[in-house]
Amino acid sequence: MKALVYEKFEGRPKVSKVADPSPEPHGVVVKVLATGLCRSDWHGWKGDDPDIDLPHVPGHELVGRIEAVGAAVQTWSVGDRVTVPFVGGCGTCPQCASANQQVCDAQFQPGFTHWGSFAEYVGLHYADTNLVALPDEINAVDAAILGCRFATAWRAIVDQGGVKPGVWVAVHGCGGVGLSAVMIAHAFGARVIAIDVKDEALALAKEVGAEHQLNGVTTPNVAEAIKSLTGGGASISVDAVGDREVCYTSIRSLRKRGRHIQIGLLDAEESNPSIPLARVIADELEIFGSHGMQAWRYPQMIALMRDGRLAPGKLIRSRVSLAGAANALTTMGTKPSVGVTVIDKI
Repeated sequence: MKALVYEKFEGRPKVSKVADPSPEPHGVVVKVLATGLCRSDWHGWKGDDPDIDLPHVPGHELVGRIEAVGAAVQTWSVGDRVTVPFVGGCGTCPQCASANQQVCDAQFQPGFTHWGSFAEYVGLHYADTNLVALPDEINAVDAAILGCRFATAWRAIVDQGGVKPGVWVAVHGCGGVGLSAVMIAHAFGARVIAIDVKDEALALAKEVGAEHQLNGVTTPNVAEAIKSLTGGGASISVDAVGDREVCYTSIRSLRKRGRHIQIGLLDAEESNPSIPLARVIADELEIFGSHGMQAWRYPQMIALMRDGRLAPGKLIRSRVSLAGAANALTTMGTKPSVGVTVIDKI
């Protein structure tokens, strides 16, 4: 099969012919129809993920059709159209037993723990626990970003944040996951403030539901601006960037008993940011992480897509080939694009 492969961290990826995957007894092989290009892929290419062995094929957001089924798989067949969370559960550990497959003790992540979806085919493990059926009326390209950015934002806003109509939600960073958070919060009736350093990203955030937009460069004090707009602070504030200062500002943006949700991955040297702990204690603030979402939580999200309240396709601003993805991946840290890039020509 064709796949985008890099031989060393920060090395130039190239399209190569490699062996087709074979299904594990509990897994399947999927023919990739479309796959998202995510900042997490860039972190992996940089060498920030200890699970990656070289040479490597990235890619963890995908839609495809099942091409081969392992002998132990019970609920899936060749030809089924599916997607999958980027964090897969084993189905048997204590976390999976409590329905928290997103923090499985033996989790797998295509594009990290094994070769991913920047290829014609990808192997997916523990199919009966992790695969999600995708209705034919949902476009494969639109659905390609569900597995990481959209699902992670859903868990952050809906499950961890407990969003309700009318509450104020601040989203710091309007890349793919931040824009997904804006759209999801708006769909649930929240009032959303989007913060970014790019006016083009803020314009897209406004398009998908942000009531207010703040430029982090030209706004003198983002936290105070949010408190002024909301009459005391946001009930939910999300760091969708992964930055020490953004994390700190997000927590300072909260009203009393508010919730900070950390989505953005911090680089190794920034992985232990300081937090305003005195405020956390005095105002009974809560700090949550959002790592991914379980397959069993997808039906509600897909239902909102089917009735038009969620439209992930609005976030897609670039569609590239597998060959074109090499440049998009390697420049993501220095020339990040606005919106989401999807590979739809394998």
